Amino acid sequence: MPSGHPQQDTAAQARPTGPRPLAPIPFDVEAVFPELTGTAREVTLLYPRAGRPGPGDSSIGGPLLWPADDPWPMCAEPDHYKPLSAPVGPEPVAMVPVVQLYARDVPGLVFPPGTDLLQILWCPLVHERAPYAAAPRLHWRSAASTAAGTTVGEPPYPHTAEEEFLPRPCTVSPTPAVEYPSWDMPEGLGELLDARFEALREERGFGFHDVATTQQSKVGGYPGWTQPPAWPDCAGCGTRMEHLLSVTATEPESGRWLPLDDRHPGQEGAATPSWKAEADPAALDGFGHGMELGDFGGTYFFVCRGCPDTPYAHRYDC
Repeated sequence: MPSGHPQQDTAAQARPTGPRPLAPIPFDVEAVFPELTGTAREVTLLYPRAGRPGPGDSSIGGPLLWPADDPWPMCAEPDHYKPLSAPVGPEPVAMVPVVQLYARDVPGLVFPPGTDLLQILWCPLVHERAPYAAAPRLHWRSAASTAAGTTVGEPPYPHTAEEEFLPRPCTVSPTPAVEYPSWDMPEGLGELLDARFEALREERGFGFHDVATTQQSKVGGYPGWTQPPAWPDCAGCGTRMEHLLSVTATEPESGRWLPLDDRHPGQEGAATPSWKAEADPAALDGFGHGMELGDFGGTYFFVCRGCPDTPYAHRYDC
């Protein structure tokens, strides 16, 4: 399906889609900051890179494995619009693929029984009730049963769209890691540790938030908030929902979270500390899905696994 972004012949397209090599966190977080003991979370970092994924691949912005008996989703919400543009009109707007993940590629992602394929689409317009962002829909499917009756041909393309909600097709490289909280630290703890975080930077040359927390597209771990957290509660049972995944406008172009094989030539070895690493300029054009999401913000998806049908919600900040 077209995405609004031209295909690019970049080095990223030739990269393998398996886990990327990462430098470890360069200090023992819980030894230096025992107050953070027990707050580490496993996370799967996606590292979207411009490419040509197919419907049988995990991707961001790529084509979906779509069942022939399931009509392509259209958005007819009366409140969707394009800022500073003419009214959209009554014609429904085709939704666009945002995320497709196969269980085989993301072992850390828990799928509802009988499913092994996660798909997220959204209407690429601003919605007042979304709030103020693209309105998504989430599907859990069985890949085998879906593949047995897939639709043929291209899905409909939206007749109008806000460009910042149109991802370019990207391969992903699900990479397991561990991260610690940033915005999601227990109340008051961040302020308590601020002076010691600064002392760490002065002593070792890197900051806690630079090497132990990350804002990038990911599954699990902590949401990639750019503003104070806004965790949703489940409408069915009232419990706080679980972070499923984040789709963020930013991807690491330097520092500890930059994959080792994306480094500028000459920085691959141990001579350059991971927190000072810079990306290979030739690869930068292929980084990320191309969506700014407001002012380089993100969309965060949440689920409740305690209720039937795994209800979901989302939040957006910029």
